[in-house]
Amino acid sequence: MIANELAKTAEVNTSVVRYYARIGLLNPVRNPDNGYREYTKQDIDRIQFIRKAKWLGFTLNDVKTILHEADSGRSPCEEVRKIIINRIVDNQQQLIRLKTIQKRMENAIASWASISNCPPDEDHICGLIDDLEYREEKLDLYVGHKF
Repeated sequence: MIANELAKTAEVNTSVVRYYARIGLLNPVRNPDNGYREYTKQDIDRIQFIRKAKWLGFTLNDVKTILHEADSGRSPCEEVRKIIINRIVDNQQQLIRLKTIQKRMENAIASWASISNCPPDEDHICGLIDDLEYREEKLDLYVGHKF
């Protein structure tokens, strides 16, 4: 089957099929007669696998790693466990960071309730933010990311 037939059967957009082929998640064979890429029933299964993995939170790079293991005849299950455990830890840390930022925002808006708006001047851009007290290390919540 060709890309648009696979897309229809797998219930995805044709551009998804072509993208997955371009990045190596699908490996169609070129038909020597017409040059079209031809896909198989296994490609339908692969797309369904990719969709399930993405639904669970795996990235396409994660999926590529998993598929590489499987295509090599090795069980990818240990790698799947490692990836998902790392993702859970990352998500927990991100949630903590987001809760910290959320609390900071809620405190700021509450403290600003009694402060009137003022135009910028040579000492202030926005008095609401300029007058905040903070510790610099609290701003760099994302390891390795500079704001």
